[in-house]
Amino acid sequence: MRVLVVDHPLVAHKLTILRDKNTSSPVFRLLTEELVTLLAYEATREVRVQEVQVETPITTTRGTGLVKPTPLVVPILRAGLGMLEGMTRLVPTAEVGFLGMARNEETLEAITYAERLPDDLSGRQVFVLDPMLATGGTLREAITFLFDRGAADVTCICLLAAPEGLARLEEELAGRNVTIVLASIDEKLNDLSYIVPGLGDAGDRLYGVVG
Repeated sequence: MRVLVVDHPLVAHKLTILRDKNTSSPVFRLLTEELVTLLAYEATREVRVQEVQVETPITTTRGTGLVKPTPLVVPILRAGLGMLEGMTRLVPTAEVGFLGMARNEETLEAITYAERLPDDLSGRQVFVLDPMLATGGTLREAITFLFDRGAADVTCICLLAAPEGLARLEEELAGRNVTIVLASIDEKLNDLSYIVPGLGDAGDRLYGVVG
């Protein structure tokens, strides 16, 4: 497993505003999209491409096109939806699937309650969107789900990660072709398994508290 923390002043700046508890939901959504686009730029460095022919207004030349099938983007519901626009802005031809996963607040384990994905992902490059990598349970289940369907490699784009979650993924996904792209590795998890200093519950800050 590879871990890439994107070191860029605009990434750090946008993340700082996201951390601020006074940042409103509309601003939080906008900055999340912008931050994801910056992270996706680094996350797609190894996207599969091929040489193509294109006609310019002047002549015919060779260029670069994405290999088909194009990448599959999978936001994890619900918070991952807030990252989708930022990703598809950079890769508009990507296909989009969905995984509905939630954390059992007693066991802290992830459960899958919905999915909309191709049955066969053989050879596909998959990009998973989930704002927070805390305990690692949700991403582990999502990644395992995708590899079980044949995915060739999985890249996860997260805003933040806790060291505990990264260590768990490293141990439990050993040998898998997995890349984690982050804006920051934070200090730790607290007693409630929230990331410290973190930015709170990303889903609630994106969309408000749903009772």
